[in-house]
Amino acid sequence: MRVLVVEDDAPLASFVRKGLEAEHYAVDVASDGQEALDMALASDYDLLILDLNLPKLDGISVLNTVRPKKPSLPVLVLTARSRIEDRVQSLDSGADDCLIKPFSFTELSARVRALLRRGPQTVETVLRVADLELDRVERRVERGGQRIELTSKEFALLEYLMRNRGRRITRAMIVEHVWNLSFDTTTNIVDVYINYLRKKVDGEHSPHLIHTVRGVGYELSCHSEAPV
Repeated sequence: MRVLVVEDDAPLASFVRKGLEAEHYAVDVASDGQEALDMALASDYDLLILDLNLPKLDGISVLNTVRPKKPSLPVLVLTARSRIEDRVQSLDSGADDCLIKPFSFTELSARVRALLRRGPQTVETVLRVADLELDRVERRVERGGQRIELTSKEFALLEYLMRNRGRRITRAMIVEHVWNLSFDTTTNIVDVYINYLRKKVDGEHSPHLIHTVRGVGYELSCHSEAPV
């Protein structure tokens, strides 16, 4: 899942980013309100973690602009303001939760998981397509009851495909969500990792679940033939 962290305190932003990346999230960081607004509106994020005291544009202004345009985006506000009125203003402006600074990463992580479970883009703990099963908590993959060993990137790629089962996914979307990079048209990294997955996930199994969509990218589904 892709998270945008908006925090002008560089050490704190780095702390949050490293912690979330260790839990297998793709993380972008914005250091001011205008940059945050541009990034939030331009990209497809699963969660926004938003500080209130920001240069150029304060967090409430960012929230007031983003919320009408992305009503389903979960937003966790970070604030050093301890007054109830400030938290109420954040919630009334469209935040889903507030966390008071200073905070422990353990609590932040728990709140992130809770928001992602709650949102419309939420996926169940165990993903299933046909006889393929992926357990996001235990990080286990099985096909037909047989364990499949995947690398960290292979697991992240398969999870992304299964979260979007039945949907045509472009290479650019995969690079942004799995590798957290801008898409380079000269790279074949997606195709290489798709081939790795096909050998491990499809192999001798039937039906094949990972399909190439010509001119688009890939789709994971139970179709017996690749969509065109």
